[in-house]
Amino acid sequence: MTTEAPPAAASTGRSPVRGWLAVLAVTLGIFSLMTSELLPVGLLTEVGSALEVSEGSAGLMVTVPGLVAAVSAPVVTVATGHLDRRLVLAVLIGLMGAANLASALATSFTVVLAARFLIGVSVGGFWAIAGGIALRLVPEKHVPRAMAVIFGGVEAASVLGVPAGTFLGDLSGWRTAFAAVGVLGLFALVCVVFLMPAVPARRTVTFAELPGVFRGNAGVRAGIALTFLVITGHFLAYTFVRPILQEGGVDPGLIGALLLVFGVAGITGNFVAGALVARWLARTAAAISVVLTLAMALLALTEPSVVGAAALMVLWGLGYGAVPVTLQTWILEAAPDTAEAASSLYVSTFNLSIALGALLGGLAVDGIATTSVLWIGAALALAALLVLAPARRTTTPATPE
Repeated sequence: MTTEAPPAAASTGRSPVRGWLAVLAVTLGIFSLMTSELLPVGLLTEVGSALEVSEGSAGLMVTVPGLVAAVSAPVVTVATGHLDRRLVLAVLIGLMGAANLASALATSFTVVLAARFLIGVSVGGFWAIAGGIALRLVPEKHVPRAMAVIFGGVEAASVLGVPAGTFLGDLSGWRTAFAAVGVLGLFALVCVVFLMPAVPARRTVTFAELPGVFRGNAGVRAGIALTFLVITGHFLAYTFVRPILQEGGVDPGLIGALLLVFGVAGITGNFVAGALVARWLARTAAAISVVLTLAMALLALTEPSVVGAAALMVLWGLGYGAVPVTLQTWILEAAPDTAEAASSLYVSTFNLSIALGALLGGLAVDGIATTSVLWIGAALALAALLVLAPARRTTTPATPE
């Protein structure tokens, strides 16, 4: 997530109201983009059946945009460094909307994957630029709050966008769900064009900065490792949560409701973690590792009733909901003087981990068993504890308790 250089909006005399409207437009863009990236999670079975591919192959709909976003985050930011940021954000969100509409009309899985490639370009580029755009939109005293709102779009998409898309897909078919996200993206495009002021290009992250930040900062390395393990483990299992629940005996018509339960728990976990990370960052990260491990392992060990499945989805949602705010805080505290470059690495790792988790999960589902992804995901989440012990001795003073 690249930050544009100060001064903040306050120095330009820009209206705070107009600035907050722009922040909301960017948040809507982030929400629609991340919902688009994760939408197939709740629709794998339907898409695979309609386009005659296996559930493991259908998981490529999550893998492809994640891989592309991991590359496009730094590439788009640097390549468009001389362009007005409003123009870049508008083009990227418009591309996402068009790609989802193309997916809704696709008659082959190849077309869907091509559209998912374009979505990956949009996700990585938009998120990287939008991460620090608050510095250019609102007065300086409002910047932390504005950044929290923008990043809340990522969290809301993860925990609410997928359940909503799944509900819509169950009611009207997967094509309707993709079309709805496409229309949402086009609406976000209109909001960006009309609510954002011009944001002329300033300094952006360069490729030369990234290796140095990673090699020279143990806290950043630990944060990247945590992101890789936790996000890969989560999406390795969560991408296939629908077939997992169906094989466990849950009525397909209730899966959308269970994902909504997951979403509500995730929002709760986000707020709980937000209140804890300022004082107990490392302990909060450790708790996330334990909670995710327990949730996935217990779901693999049992064939719960609907109530039991809902309880485990609550546990899982609480753990994952706390992830983005905790990991983002870790990165910013580890590299306060090079936050732009460190955050760019974080965005790339986050999206790469989504892709890798979905890819490995697909291989495990097709080659071993559906429930195997729960065990592998739990093992990766547990491995994060091995990173935390030495990290507490090498991060900045604000990180250890």
